[in-house]
Amino acid sequence: MADITDIKAILYTEKTIELQENEVIVFQTSTRMTKNSLKEILREYWGVKPLKVNSLRQAGKVKKFKGKTGKRPDFKKFYVTLPQGAEIANLSA
Repeated sequence: MADITDIKAILYTEKTIELQENEVIVFQTSTRMTKNSLKEILREYWGVKPLKVNSLRQAGKVKKFKGKTGKRPDFKKFYVTLPQGAEIANLSA
């Protein structure tokens, strides 16, 4: 079962900031996180019941560093639609 430590970050890019204006927050999580466990965490820690949750599994990129090939870790992204006026505090707070 996934817990709050599986949420790695709230993503802040040009695209995600534009989505935040429409009440959509983008989370980067570990691959073991599920939609239901994310909904449960949002209700428990932030007191928010999401309207909709979409998930995307992102494969880690293969990169070379000093001639050696390595791979970044896989992760999941969740696009969470929140009710009008609901807010989520930053994870580091």
